[in-house]
Amino acid sequence: MDKLVAIVGPTAVGKTKIASELALRLGAQIISCDSMQIYRGMDIGTAKATPAEQQKVIHHMIDIVEPDENYSVADYQKQAQQIIADLNKKNCLPLLVGGTGLYYQALVDNYTFYPMESRQEIRDKWQEIINKKGLDYAYNYLQTVDPHYAAKISNQDQKRIIRGIEVYEITGKPFSYLQKKSDQFYDLCVFGFYLERNELYQRINQRVDEMLAQGLVEEVISLRAKGYGPELNSMQALGYKQVLFYLDGFLTKEEMVNEIKRETRHFAKRQITWFKKDQRIQWLNVSKYNDLAQLVEKIANVIEGRLPAV
Repeated sequence: MDKLVAIVGPTAVGKTKIASELALRLGAQIISCDSMQIYRGMDIGTAKATPAEQQKVIHHMIDIVEPDENYSVADYQKQAQQIIADLNKKNCLPLLVGGTGLYYQALVDNYTFYPMESRQEIRDKWQEIINKKGLDYAYNYLQTVDPHYAAKISNQDQKRIIRGIEVYEITGKPFSYLQKKSDQFYDLCVFGFYLERNELYQRINQRVDEMLAQGLVEEVISLRAKGYGPELNSMQALGYKQVLFYLDGFLTKEEMVNEIKRETRHFAKRQITWFKKDQRIQWLNVSKYNDLAQLVEKIANVIEGRLPAV
């Protein structure tokens, strides 16, 4: 059975920095588990590992598609599983890092995604409903017909919200019901990072300020100049959507900043709720470790004891 270590948790908790140091300590390679870091040119708003961090440690599943390309969770699963298999053959530990619950579960539980037909008239109907009543209306409807799937995705993920509703209206069954979970697929060791709510929210607010200082608005301007607009799933990502509203005059700068912070806090809360359901996760409050090296060594010792043959 192939070995896999995973680090999960809410946004802004410090996963990227800790994982980079842990990978150096273990000679591991990192596989991103983030549904927005797959897109090229979307760097600041998705908090990708810096070029310097990517030079120190090999990262996979970052910058693999353009923002206007269709890319499914099944695509991610297939590519990531191949990388995990290849690394195990080389006796190199794969380290899965990120906070996209749907990608994580599809990978570690080896979900089988059955091909589903599409009906454009259903998609068009719900697009019209969203245009009139808002995306929240569609997400709330999805929660009533398929709460399990709704809990896995962002309430801003228009593409997957419509797809979940479409599958339900075609089959009469929830999308989540039609996804088959396999028996244990990996020799898995998972760590979840968390902070107390006030500290996490403070970090989120600080991160948003830093992203804006680093040029998030300019990044969105550059993407829009290439033809990437709000109709794309990629541009519905946290931060990007609000910046587009700001650039089009629907939000003031202050409103944009406040909305990004608020939506990011809500997103983090949903991430925590989702990952808390997974009993395999070993949770660590990162604020209790003032020394990063101490935390990295603690995790490394657990991994080496749990997966000694890597």
